[in-house]
Parts: sequence; structure tokens; C-alpha cells
Amino acid sequence: MIDERSGNMKQLTKRIITLAVAAATLVSLAGCGGDQKSASGSDDKVLTVYTARSESLNNLVIPNFEKDTGIKVNVVVAGTGPLLKRVSSEKGNPQGDILWAADQTMLESQKDLFMEYVSPEDKNMMEAFRNKTGYFTPAFADPTVLIVNTNLAGDTKIETFDDLLNPPLKGKIAFGDPANSSSAFQSLMAMLYAKGKNGDPMSPEAWDYVDKFIQNLDGKMLNSSGAVHKGVADGEYTVGLTWEDPAATYVRNSAPVKVVFPKEGAIFPGESVQIIKGCKHPENAKKFVDYMISQKIQEMAGKELTVRPLRKNIELASYMTPIDQIHLFPNYDEGWVSDHKQDIVAMWNQHLENNR
Repeated sequence: MIDERSGNMKQLTKRIITLAVAAATLVSLAGCGGDQKSASGSDDKVLTVYTARSESLNNLVIPNFEKDTGIKVNVVVAGTGPLLKRVSSEKGNPQGDILWAADQTMLESQKDLFMEYVSPEDKNMMEAFRNKTGYFTPAFADPTVLIVNTNLAGDTKIETFDDLLNPPLKGKIAFGDPANSSSAFQSLMAMLYAKGKNGDPMSPEAWDYVDKFIQNLDGKMLNSSGAVHKGVADGEYTVGLTWEDPAATYVRNSAPVKVVFPKEGAIFPGESVQIIKGCKHPENAKKFVDYMISQKIQEMAGKELTVRPLRKNIELASYMTPIDQIHLFPNYDEGWVSDHKQDIVAMWNQHLENNR
């Protein structure tokens, strides 16, 4: 995918702004504060997208959107936590139009940051992944997985959550902060559902496992989702808890890693795209949401990438693990998780403190 779009990638890469420099440069981007031709910004053929998605997915969607609509996209790439903080800090004067990161579970408590919008394409999505909130549009799914560095793992068995407690892995597990990282939070939920008594994620048995897991982290916790899979692929860590998409991309690029779906189960949330409330280009933002879940983009993603499209009747590439080979938690309730996210994060923080 990346090689096939080298020309588009080069153009896109020139416009990608990392969060480290975005604070100094974002105000100079076209359409992001300097040019205000109208209250809605509908005259401007420009859009600013904050994205925590993988390079391959960004490079599939954004150049095609620009080509098909004539709208230039300015891109800010960073982890979910930093981007969400940025949207919150800019609430009084939004500099972005789209937040392409996280999911309903992570964003529900902050939906006041986003504009209500349900795309006319929503009716074509799988029933379980329709926009039922009015704010968050699930576009792709990315199950929770383990990414394993095969050179470092050697003969160490890493197939289950219990395997993560093995002494040889102490200090060699890449994991983010569940309070700020959507992948870390969903991975935490996966282990809670896996180890909870009778599947109860809030049972003492579930949190007993969390204590042991924290101890095996040996005080190491990473700042972003990207740092997790990159750390494993670069050989800094033996195993990481992350999404399937970036992990499978490393496999396709022949990195010394493999993707493992824990035998106990995986969580399959719908990654969403949302329009930032008060943004300067709402009409362009609506077009971006529509485009994301269009037949064209959903088919291209299914055939070429390592994310799972959520539109009905889209075929997956042969290299993707068939859904019938992935064990999903039958009692996983995204609405319940969303409602209790703050309580779960608070419990994580307390257990983290208790194990220092």
C-alpha cells in the first residue's frame, strides 16, 4: 500500500506535522485561524485533521479525499491522548476540524467537544457499528492484540494474558497509559474481561491479575500508542499490547514481529471519526466523514490494508485473520464500558500506585 502510493505519500508526508512542533506552527496553517472568509469556512477548500491512525490508513484516505474533493488536508499526527488534550485545550477557538482517533468508549465523557452529525452513509454500515450516539462515526475496527518480537521472544510462549506474567518478560512489556491511550485502555479491558470471575471485569479476580501485570511491567509505561508497537518492532521490548492494524503492518513489512490474538479473547471496538465542535470548516468535515465510510474507501481498506472495514458486505484481504478465528468476549458491553470508563481508570491508577 505504501509503495503503491509513493507519490501521494510524499505529498502527504510533507504536510504531516508532529505534535511536538504543531503548537508553534499550527496557527500558520491555511484555514486554521488566519483565513476566515465566512463563519462556517465553507468557502475554503481546506480541512485540518488530527489523526492518531496508522500511516498506511492516513495515506489511503487523505490523498484520495483530496483528489476526489479538491479539499486540501492539513494533518496533525500524534497519539490519542495528546490529540484529545489538544482538542480540549482549543475548545474556545478550535484549530482542527476532525479528530480521527479513539472510539465511543474513550470519547463519550467528552462529547461536548464534538458536533452532532450522522452521515447519510451510516445506513450502509453493519448494525453493530452504526452511529447510535449522534457524535461518533465508527469507520474501521481494530481488535486488541499482542505484538511479539520474534527475535527477542525466542522459545518463550506468548499466547495468553497469563503468559504476560512470566518472569522472563519482566520489564520487557510495552504498554501505554490507559488514562490517555485508547489502545492501552482497550487492552486493559480485554485483560479484565479475560481474567474476571464469570467474565466480570470488575471482580477481585480481574484486578488481582492487573496487580501481577503491573508488577511485571517493572515500572515501565509508555506515553503513546505508537511508542508501544514501535518499541516492540525496534527490539526495545519483547511484547506489546496494541491494535491489530499497526502490528499487522509491521508483519507485512517483514519486521521481526508476529501478531497474537490472546486465546482468552479480544475486544473489537469501532474506531470512530468525529467533527470538532465549533470548527472552522464544518461542511468540509462532513464530507470527510462521509468519504471515510463510503463504498470506495471501505473496499480499498478491506483489500489493501490491515484494518477491518465496517461497511456491510466488504471483503477482507487474504492476509487478515478471519473473524471466525478470533475469540471475542460474548459479554463485552461497549456502552457499559463507556459509562464506567472513569471508574475503571481510577481503579487502574489506584492499583498502579499500590504497586509502586
